[in-house]
Amino acid sequence: MSARIVFSTLFCLLSLFISGCETASSPYAGEQSAARQRQLAMEPRGDFYIGRRFFLDHTHFWGYLRRPGESWNNSKLVIMNERYMKIPNRLPEQPNDGGYAYGDDHNTEYRIYGRYTGRRVFDPNSNLVLPEFELRRWEVVNESPGWLFKPNERFNGSQLLRSEPGSTP
Repeated sequence: MSARIVFSTLFCLLSLFISGCETASSPYAGEQSAARQRQLAMEPRGDFYIGRRFFLDHTHFWGYLRRPGESWNNSKLVIMNERYMKIPNRLPEQPNDGGYAYGDDHNTEYRIYGRYTGRRVFDPNSNLVLPEFELRRWEVVNESPGWLFKPNERFNGSQLLRSEPGSTP
């Protein structure tokens, strides 16, 4: 048997194994997504938003907001107006004592009270124009809620997990 045939056979087997592994994880991701949808459907409704803090260094947006019961896919990345209330964990970006810093609450889920102002605000560091939300009150819901948009997402600390529609200047 020639080396070419052996190599081709091994390559085909390896390709089948890899693609088989990918499909084996898909049902698990599907189960996680279905469980998330059931969880969202059971959320109490009210005159508030569910917010997920999303922090990237040197940016001024706060994170994502959605209505109770809605999917995170329908959420909006927002910039918070702190006229009436400071954002949760309003801390220095570079603390002197080595303690907690601005953004340490990344991925924390909140119940957010307030309203959209109708204005769009430019964040020069991310080059995004985003809706402004006027914060009135907040409550921590979950400090470690897991994935945001899909079960296999990986946060790398330097970019958004999705492109934001209508957010380019």
